[in-house]
Amino acid sequence: MSAAAVAVVFFPPSVILHSCFFISLTLMFSSSSSLPKKPPDVTKSRKTKTEHLLKVDDHDFTMRPAFGGPAIPVGVDVQVESLDSISEVDMDFTMTLYLRHYWKDERLSFSSSTNKSMTFDGRLVKKIWVPDVFFVHSKRSFIHDTTTDNIMLRVFPDGHVLYSLRVTVTAACNMDFSRFPLDSQTCSLELESYAYTDEDLMLYWKSGDESLSTDDRISLSQFLIQKFHTTSRLAFYSSTGWYNRLYINFTLRRHIFFFLLQTYFPATLMVMLSWVSFWIDRRAVPARVSLGITTVLTMSTIITGVNASMPRVSYIKAVDIYLWVSFVFVFLSVLEYAAVNYLSTVQDRRERKMRERSLPCTCSISQTRTMTMLDGTYSEADTNSLAGYTEEPMVPEDEPEEKQKVPEKSEHMVVHLSMSTESAGIKKRKSLRALNIIQNTHAIDKYSRMIFPGSYIFFNLIYWSVYC
Repeated sequence: MSAAAVAVVFFPPSVILHSCFFISLTLMFSSSSSLPKKPPDVTKSRKTKTEHLLKVDDHDFTMRPAFGGPAIPVGVDVQVESLDSISEVDMDFTMTLYLRHYWKDERLSFSSSTNKSMTFDGRLVKKIWVPDVFFVHSKRSFIHDTTTDNIMLRVFPDGHVLYSLRVTVTAACNMDFSRFPLDSQTCSLELESYAYTDEDLMLYWKSGDESLSTDDRISLSQFLIQKFHTTSRLAFYSSTGWYNRLYINFTLRRHIFFFLLQTYFPATLMVMLSWVSFWIDRRAVPARVSLGITTVLTMSTIITGVNASMPRVSYIKAVDIYLWVSFVFVFLSVLEYAAVNYLSTVQDRRERKMRERSLPCTCSISQTRTMTMLDGTYSEADTNSLAGYTEEPMVPEDEPEEKQKVPEKSEHMVVHLSMSTESAGIKKRKSLRALNIIQNTHAIDKYSRMIFPGSYIFFNLIYWSVYC
């Protein structure tokens, strides 16, 4: 056989597949080397955990910083977002605020080339130490959680920490209503550490009075916010010791215009309406009685409405003085008509009996007695006893008609009797002047028209000069 033998080598299929795979990879990398490279995906890169960076797992954060050493200073500042409501009935107020704490915890220090802080949400708060500040005398409070917990934690490389949260708190406020509604109230929101005494935690205002900031748009419907200021002092508990306590004080002055429209003006109008009965005829009984009852019931309704929106205090308020004095004026106007009506009935009955008993009387006196009176031997008391007799000529009855003529001196006797009657009337007028005023029902209404308004105006002058 002249031709050279050709050797044929057969490869297994697995070797062929691997060769094809490597050839395809070589072609793919050679083609991609000519295209621009994409930036790496940062979200998929492996980063150091926060716990590892802040060394949370390396320390026991159940203890305060520098445990066993001096008290740790914790600065506080507050930004008042809103003053939501003031309740006189419950004696409390509701406030929404941003509460911020500042302290240093060297256990949270970390290395940073840019010296920038790191900000976290509320999930890290549960793993580190934070001040246990609470609101003294608070009734209800909560941290806002829409859309997440309104908590912010900011850690600086040197270990300084800022802890901020948004809180709404309802706290008690001791109010004095002795001058209500012309009053001013001072309320306080008190902050204090619950567990740490002043030997472990020193709570203080970070920037003094500037630590408290408010929104200029804060307003209340019934009050004018006059002043916000801060104070601090130590609070002592007999069982646990001394604690640092911070105060947010604010003064509120009540708007008077609402109560003028709702209370004072209606009460004053009811009192003035009760005076109308003094100009109504005393014989118009239904008109005057219905007017008096209406004003009394209206005053009772006003007093009940005011007390329904107030706490049941054991002392007298300024509005109570005004309303009850007005009620007394209205009630006295009703009693005035009762007196007028009673005295009118008594006077009419007396006059009716006098008319029934009065009969025409012709009295005669003997000539001898008449002449003796003319001679002046009778005293003035005797002559006054004849004041009720008629002024007809007095002659004996047994005289004949032609002799019954008026004596020449009878004129003098009539003059003498009239003078005596006049002097007796002056004495009676002096002694019965007060009784005449009472019996004259027109005079009672006449004097009431001046006394009632004058007294009420005088009361208003004293009231507003004292309470304003």
